[in-house]
Amino acid sequence: MAIDYGDARTGVAISDGAGLLAGFTTVLPSREEAGLLEELERLIRERGVNELVLGLPRNMDGTEGARGAVSRAFGDKLAARTGLEVHLWDERRTTIEAHQILHTTGKRMRKHKKTVDAVAATLILEGYLARKRLGR
Repeated sequence: MAIDYGDARTGVAISDGAGLLAGFTTVLPSREEAGLLEELERLIRERGVNELVLGLPRNMDGTEGARGAVSRAFGDKLAARTGLEVHLWDERRTTIEAHQILHTTGKRMRKHKKTVDAVAATLILEGYLARKRLGR
């Protein structure tokens, strides 16, 4: 499961059983952290998730800003609640790429808000799965 954690919305992507492709995506409200953690736990149980990947925001020069610290803290809480290790994944440019993908599919910009976080989570998941297949 890949998670694109945000203040208002959190994108989630879960791979197929073989771990090759994102097979399920959703966007969850994240203004209330306790509710988000509960919903993520439910998805983990229902979908048999055994690995978590959390997008880690970084500045373009590779440094980590305040948002990175927020994501790390959320990852620690998620690991504590689920008992699963949380792998951090550099998410630079995933939201930009997600907007580009939605734009090329003909979605209007104002409709991107509803799905861009799920697309960003899919990009995080696909990057992580590709690296895993390469054995790195």
